[in-house]
Amino acid sequence: MLIFRTPHFFRWIFPKRMWGFSCPEKTVFLTFDDGPLPEVTEWVLDFLEHEGIQATFFCLGKHAIANGSIFEKIKSQGHALGNHTFSHEHGLKVTKEAYLDSIEKANEVIHSNLFRPPYGRMPRSYDRTLGKYSIVMWSWLSYDFDARVPIEKIVNSAKNIRRGDILVFHDNEKSFERLKILLPEVVQMLKENGFSFEVIQ
Repeated sequence: MLIFRTPHFFRWIFPKRMWGFSCPEKTVFLTFDDGPLPEVTEWVLDFLEHEGIQATFFCLGKHAIANGSIFEKIKSQGHALGNHTFSHEHGLKVTKEAYLDSIEKANEVIHSNLFRPPYGRMPRSYDRTLGKYSIVMWSWLSYDFDARVPIEKIVNSAKNIRRGDILVFHDNEKSFERLKILLPEVVQMLKENGFSFEVIQ
């Protein structure tokens, strides 16, 4: 069963993690994971600029180094940055030492107090260890990475996006062809419903 909206009880299990915001206005927070990458992130940046939208990019340290000009473009266009580890390590499949080292190595490049665990998976005990970071999760997942999920079904789910929601898309090669269709449709729907977009700080 697909779960687009993160179950509310996750907020009780992981209270130190950020799942969304309490907003008096119709505001949502658009986020992208896994970049920056040539073509993909560049397309996203051009689209956001055209729409007058700013977003939060959770970058991999290795991609920020390899694609420095795109990384600088994210910053110069006023988007926010977050740490997504150096090499997309799975928090449940590597040692704690290796995982924390990857985060700190990425932060030498990214310089952000925002962190999102790859795959959304990380032991709860790490939350306290990472106290200097705001651990940013999400309240709505786009499934742009999963070709088994029809675009139409995702767009239909987007009708349930609420004020304060953190939305996750991916600026990676796996998601790109679907992202080019999905992102404009979701953004158009949200704009038509009176939503604005802000970065996470």
